[in-house]
Amino acid sequence: MKKTDLTDLLYISYYWPPSGGPGVQRGLKFCKYLPQFGVIPTVLTVDEKQASYPLLDATFAQEVPDGLKVYRTATSEPFEYYKKLSGKKEIPYSGFANQQSKDTLVDKVFKFVRGNLFIPDARVGWNKHALRKAQELLKVGKYKAILTTSPPHSTQLIGLKLKKKYNLPWIADLRDPWTNIHYYDQLYHTALAKRLDEKYERQVLEQADAIIVTSEDTKRLFLNKPASIDPDKIHVIPNGYDGADFTYQSKPPKDELLITYTGTITENYNIDVFLKVLAHLLSVHSEINYKLRFVGKVSEGVKKRIEKAGVLGITEFIPYVPHHESIRYMMESTVLFLAIADVDNVYANVPGKLFEYLAANKPIIALGPVHSDLDRIIDECGAGRLFHYTAYDLMLDHMNQWSKAWKINPNLDLPYINHSRYSREALTEELASLIKSLSK
Repeated sequence: MKKTDLTDLLYISYYWPPSGGPGVQRGLKFCKYLPQFGVIPTVLTVDEKQASYPLLDATFAQEVPDGLKVYRTATSEPFEYYKKLSGKKEIPYSGFANQQSKDTLVDKVFKFVRGNLFIPDARVGWNKHALRKAQELLKVGKYKAILTTSPPHSTQLIGLKLKKKYNLPWIADLRDPWTNIHYYDQLYHTALAKRLDEKYERQVLEQADAIIVTSEDTKRLFLNKPASIDPDKIHVIPNGYDGADFTYQSKPPKDELLITYTGTITENYNIDVFLKVLAHLLSVHSEINYKLRFVGKVSEGVKKRIEKAGVLGITEFIPYVPHHESIRYMMESTVLFLAIADVDNVYANVPGKLFEYLAANKPIIALGPVHSDLDRIIDECGAGRLFHYTAYDLMLDHMNQWSKAWKINPNLDLPYINHSRYSREALTEELASLIKSLSK
């Protein structure tokens, strides 16, 4: 490929190694595979020593491609003050997974401040530093396009300003809904703050040359906004899996039926019917050693539900682990469990871990809304089954069939399933084609 055929992209993302989480994986994998499709990314991010990362995963730094230019800037954020004033060692996780089930007065005050003084979010203090560096890079580099990825959605305001000043093709990658995110109402917005946030959201949707979302339902959410937006400029590029990450062999245990959940789970993830089914199976299949394992952040409210259901004795809690270890836990499981929050606009939620579950070739049992994107993907790949939050009888029959099959053969691994279109390489090719079409 000739140098003249290459497209230089300025990729602006707050989350970058050593941060952990699906947002980091998405950016890393895009930057890993973009060059083979003729797009050369340059990353602009925050100085990791000043960043406010709720999760850390030092192993992601090993995946940064050789030769990739990464520029880091200072930031100005309130989280150190939050920790000092609240007495907490951690900053809030997405969805407040590390917060107690009921807000104290101090929690409510901090959420009110967050929702009304820091719009769109508390990382908006990075913008002035990032803008300054972005303008330096754009003066000396021959970039043909800009991509901003969020959350934090404040990053999209950087793209908005760069678009106005340089008129370069701008792609806004919105990994999550904005004002429709499931925990939005927990931030106690005033009417004025909410209007301002909605204004920012509308400006991004209208002025970006292209918008990327991770699900068809998120696309529909944005199209329902009171904004003048061409539906053809919203492109669905979901999260995915990188086959290169799956270096572990499948080793389901022979002496127990092990069900594993990976990632964050909070009280608004309604898993009661699953716990009730599991408790029933314990009583009717005493010859089977069932085990339930959570790998990641589990809120105290969920732990109380597990105890109330009577399955705490078979449950193991493993704190957040590096990404590669999370995959190892998947590969050493019998079945993989997935749930999404039982909240408004949940149809738009397709967890990034779904695609790694697919790549693990393990049976998936999921809780969520039927006919959603999550339901459709699991079904089209033949990878398991999704049940509504209240579908006790259907789930019981399904898990009972598993149990009977396990007694015959404790390896319930699926044969090859059709998930190749969700590989990081295939998805990055879609992104590269979009970038090139805009930068001609």
